[in-house]
Parts: sequence; C-alpha cells; structure tokens
Amino acid sequence: MRSVIYTAAKFSAAFFCSQSSRKSKSFISVASIHLRKMVHYLTEQRGRPNSTDYRIYLKTSDGKYISPFHDIPLYVADEQILFNMVVEVPRWSNAKMEIATKEPLNPIKQDVKKGKLRYVANIFPHKGYIWNYGALPQTWEDPNHNDKETMCCGDNDPIDVCEIGSKVCVTGQVIQVKVLGILALIDEGETDWKVIAINIEDPDASSLNSIEDVRKVKPGHLEATVDWFKKYKVPDGKPENQFAFNGQFKDKDFAVEVIKSTHGYWKALVMRKKMKGDEIVCQNSSLCDTPFKCSDAEASAVVQAAAEYGEPLPVSSEVDKWHFFAK
Repeated sequence: MRSVIYTAAKFSAAFFCSQSSRKSKSFISVASIHLRKMVHYLTEQRGRPNSTDYRIYLKTSDGKYISPFHDIPLYVADEQILFNMVVEVPRWSNAKMEIATKEPLNPIKQDVKKGKLRYVANIFPHKGYIWNYGALPQTWEDPNHNDKETMCCGDNDPIDVCEIGSKVCVTGQVIQVKVLGILALIDEGETDWKVIAINIEDPDASSLNSIEDVRKVKPGHLEATVDWFKKYKVPDGKPENQFAFNGQFKDKDFAVEVIKSTHGYWKALVMRKKMKGDEIVCQNSSLCDTPFKCSDAEASAVVQAAAEYGEPLPVSSEVDKWHFFAK
C-alpha cells in the first residue's frame, strides 16, 4: 500500500466554522492566512486500481482516518474566502472517481454502473475530464429540497467543483481554491451545480477573481465546459444534458450563496439522530462531534477490512476511443 502527503488548511477543533465574513480581505492577506494554517493529509490505497474493490482512504498526518466528506472543513479559514476542495478526478483522465457517500469513512472509489466500472468518453476535441474535478467537503445537495432557481431537487452528493488551473492534480489531493462562478446542470432531472474555481497556488490565480476574468484569461474554457457537460453522456445512448439559466454561468457571489446553502443542508444531515432508508453514510472520525462519529479503532477496522493494495488491472482500449458529434 502507498501513501501520499497532501496539504490542506488546518482543521479546527470546532465542528462548524465561524460564520463571520470579511470580503474586503485582499488575496495577499488570504494567502498569508493559508500559509500559516498548513497541515498534512495522507492517502492510503486499498484494493487494485481499475477494479471494483479499489479505494482511497484519507487520514491526518498522525494516522487518524477521516471522511473527506465530513471531516475536512469547507472553509480554509474563518474569513470564508477560500474553500477546501477534494480532488476526485485528475484532469485528462477518464475513470469516474468519486467520494463513496454510502460507505463508512467515505473513501474515494470508481463509480460502477450495471456491474461495470465507469469511464467518461472522449468527445472530440476533449480528452477525459478537462479540469481537475472534485467536491467541496461538508456540502450536500439535498434530494428532498426543490431549488427555487432550478426548480429541481438536489442530486444527493457533495457539490461538484471544476478546478481550471494548469497543474494536473491527483486523486485524493486536498487543495485550496477561489470560487469564480457556477453552472447549473440539470442531470436527469436533478440539480447538479458545477462550481468553477482556481487553485490558489496556480500561476493565474491572482488574475482570476470572477467568471468574467475566466473569459479574458482563458478564452473558450467556459464554452468548452458547457459543451462537455452537455454531451458527456451521449456516447452511453442518453440525450444531451440541459441547463438552468440557458447554460449561462452565474457569478461568484451567486456561487458562494449556493455553496452556503448546501453547507447548511449538510449540517442538518449530519446532526440527524438516524438516517432514513438508503441515504448516505454519515460515519466520520472522532474529530467531529456528530451522532455518527466513530472511534479511531473503529475507523482503522474499516480500512483494515478493505482489500489489500495490489497492482493495477489493465484498462480496456475502448477508454481511449474518440467520439465525434456535429456541432
């Protein structure tokens, strides 16, 4: 088994972050806060990559296993300007890796549909995912909440992030991002928000502070993003996806309000006394005081029960196939 060290904002002993907002802080001061609050997360692989038993567990630098869904704070600091992002899918890759919300400790695994591992198709000219794709921890798109903007319920997952920086990240990495805007995808009748963000360590981070900046600094990227989400399920025989707001991106302030609302739904979720039916698993480490917290020993037992790490299995050549569609 292999472990990799990643950096993230220091985890506070308090379960919920302060709600104070200081939007007037400059990017330089935010970066200084970031540098003062560094800590390490590690990943531990179990099972064989490219198999249904492959899992990536996260843990703290002192070896305590954590849930990337529940135990990593949403905000980097009390200022609530920067957000932690858990990378699920590195840019240019095809395997649909995601936080397993229905498994104890919520490891990252490859999605399975009809008994087969899921890979997104290459739709010309795109190769796999065109951003580092992941999720914001401590957020939840409530499937019982009908969004007043989209008129659709949530998709029962943490809110998704498209990180548009130049660096290719790795699965399980925790990075700090600035939010720039948001796209409202309607995926099979569910609201599936896509946050557009930039890694604060990216060379372009200081130049990108709004969705309009993205149009200027990275022309064509937003249009490619809409095209990707519209067509990525078509090779599977499904119709093109639809969008709220006619596929227009909403600005940073709108995006932050959506994130805050999904953070609120997450808070309500984890403070329930018990889950209902086939809902997500809220088991988290002893770092957080919730009705579903587990001891360090219980968390270790979950990981030790998983398959031993092994060599990757081969991937079908079909994953590299190009798909062409008329504009």
